Amino acid sequence: SGTGKELLARWIHRNSARCNGPFVAVNCAALAENLLESELFGYEKGAFTGANNFKPGKFELAQNGTILLDEIGEMAPLLQAKLLRVLQEQEVDRVGGKKPIPIRVRVIATTNKDLRKLIARGQFREDLFFRLNVVPLRIPALRDRKDDIAVLTGHFARKFGPADTQADAETIELLERYGWPGNVRELENMIHRAFALRGRLKITPADLYDKSG
Repeated sequence: SGTGKELLARWIHRNSARCNGPFVAVNCAALAENLLESELFGYEKGAFTGANNFKPGKFELAQNGTILLDEIGEMAPLLQAKLLRVLQEQEVDRVGGKKPIPIRVRVIATTNKDLRKLIARGQFREDLFFRLNVVPLRIPALRDRKDDIAVLTGHFARKFGPADTQADAETIELLERYGWPGNVRELENMIHRAFALRGRLKITPADLYDKSG
């Protein structure tokens, strides 16, 4: 978590032949199974109590673009089976729908879990894994790519402070010695906090190691 998976997905979309199409992100961990199904695939009017109008799903909204399925490892088994059919047939069935709807969508799936371990425990479909695992990309933890810290620090400093903000060598050395359990998200928050509390890019050892506050 916090390594920049969605940022990479958006970069892929912007630099692809589908860049003029929509980019739609769905957090598979944020919704209950029944809500995620209607969110992904949509529903017809009268499909269930409260369905007063039809609603297109995220796959339809991403037509000719990219859909990001974030935290795919949290998806329930029944929905995994339905997603597999969507990927195989390139069409979706709305909840309560009478006919499938063809789609042309790039699918990017992200997870912070080891899907092979979930497969071994019977929590993730192996056939869905192989259907998704066409071009696998691994984003290392920030502690494993320390060369990025100076670049990211400069980026966040300009985001939260004056455009000409520069990080001194002592600050970068201090940041590079830290383990970053929260990855890039933690670094961004730390830079933001420095400007919010001090009005400048000033990082101290207490910022890194004193978590009591």
